[in-house]
Amino acid sequence: MKKRFAKVYLEITNICNLHCDFCPGNRRPPHSVTPREFEVLADKLRPYTDYLYFHVMGEPLLHPQLEELFAIAGERDYHVAVTTNGTLLAARHGLLVRHATAPLYKVSVSLHAYEANGKVLLDGHFEPTVRLARDLSERGTIVALRLWNLDGQSRAEAHHAHNEAILRVLHEAFPEEWVEHHNGYKIRDRLYLEWGERFDWPSLTAAPDYGERGTCYGLRDQIGVLSDGTVVPCCLDGEGCIPLGNLHRQDMEEILNSPRTRAMTDGFARGYLSETLCRHCGYARRFTKTK
Repeated sequence: MKKRFAKVYLEITNICNLHCDFCPGNRRPPHSVTPREFEVLADKLRPYTDYLYFHVMGEPLLHPQLEELFAIAGERDYHVAVTTNGTLLAARHGLLVRHATAPLYKVSVSLHAYEANGKVLLDGHFEPTVRLARDLSERGTIVALRLWNLDGQSRAEAHHAHNEAILRVLHEAFPEEWVEHHNGYKIRDRLYLEWGERFDWPSLTAAPDYGERGTCYGLRDQIGVLSDGTVVPCCLDGEGCIPLGNLHRQDMEEILNSPRTRAMTDGFARGYLSETLCRHCGYARRFTKTK
């Protein structure tokens, strides 16, 4: 029986139009997946998941052939999720609405990207986000508006200074009663405001070594594929520091059964981090139980 993942993060481009202070970016050669490359990747991944998330690094709405990629995914009955910084929602509104529900089942908008670039897109600039959220949610696509929450850290105030202004705009746009849930609010059917906590991206040079004990959802719940076809264990390995194989040269079964992949999987099951990068991952600390 083949391994099944809840989602596969498929990076359709590693190019971005912003330089957010919370994002490390990537130093890989810029590349956007061609429709032919996407077909190969989509076909090889199809036995392993129903959900493709167009996200690792880069801004997916920059992709010049995004409509073709949606069509290819739809032909294979994928459910597609898009994570965007929100700056191109006006330009891509029609395209996203045309593909609402099938294959586009979810759009996540990183509202914190606005202030991370020294500006806040409020008033007229915020209108495309509100309009898309309304139009997609009414057509059956889930929309998650993500915002950094006040997590009690010393840096919190500086990084969440505009939360109240953003919330005020959202309340004016959606005056109905919001229902609180575990990580934010349900604003209306299929429209959510989700809190997200800042974390330290994994880095061999910029993040501390947290030790070898720990676990992760990588290779269990998810796996990542970079724009050049490199398979990585999770969506946070944006530099491809843990290349498990390449789908343009190998099949997924071969990659999942490689010694390196099996060592990681077995290690996670035993609470042991076999890869150095994982020991430098702040996000993985969320899954480590402390006594």
